[in-house]
Amino acid sequence: MNLLRKLLFPFAVLYGFITGIRNFLYNVGILKSHSYDIPVIAVGNLSVGGTGKTPQIEYLIRLLSESHKIATLSRGYKRKSEGFVLADKNATAEILGDEPYQFFQKFPEIQVAVDANRKNGIERLFLQDKKPEIILLDDAFQHRKVKAGFYIMLTSYDDLFYNDFMLPTGNLRENRFGANRADVIIVTKCPTDISKNEQEKIKKKIDHYLNNNQPVFFSYIEYDDFVYSEKKQIKLDNFQVVDKIVVAGIAKPEPFFAYLQAAKKSTMVFPDHHNFTEKDIQTILETANGRKIVTTEKDFVRLKGKLPIDQLYYLPIKSSFVTSSNEFDKKILEYVGTSTGNR
Repeated sequence: MNLLRKLLFPFAVLYGFITGIRNFLYNVGILKSHSYDIPVIAVGNLSVGGTGKTPQIEYLIRLLSESHKIATLSRGYKRKSEGFVLADKNATAEILGDEPYQFFQKFPEIQVAVDANRKNGIERLFLQDKKPEIILLDDAFQHRKVKAGFYIMLTSYDDLFYNDFMLPTGNLRENRFGANRADVIIVTKCPTDISKNEQEKIKKKIDHYLNNNQPVFFSYIEYDDFVYSEKKQIKLDNFQVVDKIVVAGIAKPEPFFAYLQAAKKSTMVFPDHHNFTEKDIQTILETANGRKIVTTEKDFVRLKGKLPIDQLYYLPIKSSFVTSSNEFDKKILEYVGTSTGNR
């Protein structure tokens, strides 16, 4: 924690007090939460950025979309549109935001919508001819105007919420005890070889903030075996030895760089959700100097069309469970199967 953040401690206390009052008013019903007659699953976190919400939403899409009509509803962070937007053939990353556009590109069978007002977004989805049977709320743990029927809270292994503090001193959006609203908690981005003993130690510390014995799961990021361009794919093992540069505009790019065995001089870092300018594109091309450019899937949807098709590649990721994936799937399917509403 740097000195400036320490000096801002009084503001963190004030911020925690304000968010605590807000949560109390929702908890006792003075501020109204709206619930709905279909399963609504919210995925979110207590901290800002970098917990792996996008691969977790995609995990749920894969689990549920074969047997149900799915819609995702996101804020659409840094999009250039306003209000409610339902993705269609004219959609772009600029219109939807990078993560919703990624959902739209990968899962054409589902509905993808954005609206900062989740209540309005849900009600607009209900007006569509293809009314969804399940709605997945992306990054909505603090959006309490909507009461989801099932909450999934994520916390990153390298930045566990119980070691953190309120903004602006730390990265928490609300008090640690907000974790108690979750139906399940997932510790994301774990080492694939995390031991049972370490899992138990982490779970014990998380349990301190829970009242209902909610289950705690552990997941890791699984990388694809191939990198992809708009035209072709190359086996990752072969691509590793190719002279390339690695570009990332995500919250915590270090694991991505490490997995691609990229030397620091061959990496380019941009802010999370960065909108690449013409100057940025020119800098990337000059740095690449004809070499292949590989990026994250989230960055790819913002870079494609701006860089040469035969030069730009991306490496997909997905969320996988260290253990107990069947138990997690069962909890989701039981909620979806038995839910006649979220009251």
